[in-house]
Formats: sequence, C-alpha cells, structure tokens
Amino acid sequence: MKRDSKLSGVLHVLLHMAEMDGPITSESLAAAMHTNPVVVRRLMAGLRQAGFVSSAKGHGGGWVLSCSLSRVTLGDIHNAVGAPALLAMGNRTESPGCIVEQAVNAALDNAFDEAEALLLKRFNSITLADLSKDFHRRMTGGGFTQKDIEHAL
Repeated sequence: MKRDSKLSGVLHVLLHMAEMDGPITSESLAAAMHTNPVVVRRLMAGLRQAGFVSSAKGHGGGWVLSCSLSRVTLGDIHNAVGAPALLAMGNRTESPGCIVEQAVNAALDNAFDEAEALLLKRFNSITLADLSKDFHRRMTGGGFTQKDIEHAL
C-alpha cells in the first residue's frame, strides 16, 4: 500500500524555501518533489490561503515564504494542505449488519481516534523552526555544503 507523502513533501520544499534568497518557481519545486508543477501549485494554493507563502508572477517571480518558521507548526501545514488522512488503515465494511464486524469496528475506531489525536497533538508541538534547526545541525555535523541541499532546486 502506497503511503501519502504529501505532508512530508510540502515540509521538504518549505525548508528548502527557507534557505533560498529569493523566489522559487513551481517548476523548480516540482523537480524537487518529483511531481508535476500543477500539483505544486495546488499544494501551494492552500499554503498561500493560510498565509504561509506568497507568489509573484512574471520574470523573477515564484514562491516565497511569508511566515515566521517559529510560528508555524506541522499541524498548521497539515491543515493547510487539506488535512489528509493520517492513518492508512480502516475498518471492514462488507457486512455492516454483522455484530462481530460492529464490535471489531467499534474497537478499531476508538484506537484510530486515539492514535490520530496523539499524532495531531505532536504535530502541533513541532514548528518549522524545529525542523530547520535539525536540518542545520545535520548539515554542519555531516560536512555537507550548500550544493548538497540544492538537489533539483
């Protein structure tokens, strides 16, 4: 089963954008995310609506961060990209009248709800600044250069 990596991809490009001196195009972001520029524009539209990025058209235009990394959490970004499902598992629904299926689904629903609430709580405690700090720690500790972080950008 393929996992939804939308949140991870968006966080990835936001951290790259934080390292950029100027705007970056949808095409460049799409190359970094290994996707189509149309997909990037859809994702960025939600981020723009939430006030996290802005864009300029024309020569020299593109996307830029318009928020403080310390004020935006992973939960904020998750919501801005449409709050995709956090868990890939679900209930069996082939026999809704079966009381065994009902009992199993009730137990699973409770567990899924608790797991999702815990995950969202954690997302709301991690800021983009936390991710940036970890990135910088890894970069300086590993002997990486600016070129290493500019893959496909």
